[in-house]
Amino acid sequence: MLRASLTAAAVVAALLVPATAHASPKTPEAGPGIPPLTDRQGRVLTLRGWNIEDKTHRGEEALTGITERHLRDMRAEGFDFARLLVFWDDLEPRPGQYSRSYLHRIGRILNWADRYGVKVVIDAHQDVFGPAFGHRGIPEWATRTDGLPFTAHPDDWFAEYFEPAVQRAFTHLYEDRDLRAAQVRMWRVLAARFARHPAVLGYDLINEPMGEARPGEDLATAARRVERDQLTPMYNRLADAVRSADRDAWVFVEPTPIVGEGVPTGLGRVDDPRAVYAPHFYDSAMEAGSDYDPGAGWIEAYERAVTAYPKRYRVPVVVGEWGPLDSTLPHMNRFYRDAMASLGRYAAGWAGYVWCYGGGYCAVDDTGAFRPNKELTAEPYAESVAGTDVSAAYDAGRGVYRLAYRAFPRGSRVSVLSVPPGAWRIRAGGRAAVVRGPDGRARVLAVPGSRVTVTVERG
Repeated sequence: MLRASLTAAAVVAALLVPATAHASPKTPEAGPGIPPLTDRQGRVLTLRGWNIEDKTHRGEEALTGITERHLRDMRAEGFDFARLLVFWDDLEPRPGQYSRSYLHRIGRILNWADRYGVKVVIDAHQDVFGPAFGHRGIPEWATRTDGLPFTAHPDDWFAEYFEPAVQRAFTHLYEDRDLRAAQVRMWRVLAARFARHPAVLGYDLINEPMGEARPGEDLATAARRVERDQLTPMYNRLADAVRSADRDAWVFVEPTPIVGEGVPTGLGRVDDPRAVYAPHFYDSAMEAGSDYDPGAGWIEAYERAVTAYPKRYRVPVVVGEWGPLDSTLPHMNRFYRDAMASLGRYAAGWAGYVWCYGGGYCAVDDTGAFRPNKELTAEPYAESVAGTDVSAAYDAGRGVYRLAYRAFPRGSRVSVLSVPPGAWRIRAGGRAAVVRGPDGRARVLAVPGSRVTVTVERG
């Protein structure tokens, strides 16, 4: 999660004015040229869900803050996707010693997800590198700073990424042969343990990676160099590590968080046939507490930036995190509507931040009711489509979702739609029938090779 402070936001804005200040209000055409996400049967997937996390508990209590209720409640609102945060420092507290109890607790969460039909991406999460700097992620034994200084910023933790010791620690992780090998082994352990779990869709190889700026580099230039020269080879190493144990799962690769300011990534090609581009969708001003400004052009600039890479390298897009700290501000209703429309143009899926019960970033309050404006994330969508030539769109103003596709000529014949709670009418056109289930899903059974349309209307 990128919770930029006023200080960090000001730095970013000063560096990136050309990328954002003159953004055209015209909606970009983002979708064409970006391939879909598919499952093992070739069905086209749409992922809608939330991050789930436990940053409070460690050791034998790690992950105990995530309960079956999280998965059950998410599914009840129509969401089929969870990005599960796990921490390397919990998995491997000492070099070469992997925690069996931690792996067991990950498996327990995956079992709950499978019970409720939720697909999971396992995210190797880090915040400000790890426990050496008072956070979570890379183990302290894998943290090397060369004695450079670190000053904590209790009211501005994202600014800690720019501390010399933290930046040097990233350089060593990317460049030191023994740390590279340790990170590879960690991913082999995770992939080998969960390769055959039915809930696992894929693996997010590292959360919000950062790096070390060189003298004279501005933030955008440094980010593109780190992405090109350090992240790209790291992702290829880690993808190979995953493939040694899991041939089917998707591997999710992230740019630095600087992409949130409308800066195209410098990532190169990840040589894996099942790679997913997984940027995060945060605006530094909003993360610092400002309201959404519909006229600023931030969403348009972001959309242009994040669609360049998947178009070039022909990979799907799944946005791994998004959502403001304060959803109660006057323009947040407009933000959620604009953001959902934008994500629908180019992303195969997204995970909001975060499914928890309370205030701040939490999706729902203590009673399980959506916090203000976050109910707008619950829309009808096609979880899986057994067909080709798929097109789908939701008119939020009218409450109408339309899906069209050509059914597979053989193999899977059932497509699955997710419909939020409430009164919705569903009808199928073409040679197809719809059966609604008690779980909020609608199954569409089509004649092989036929052209199918489905309409879902709020009623």
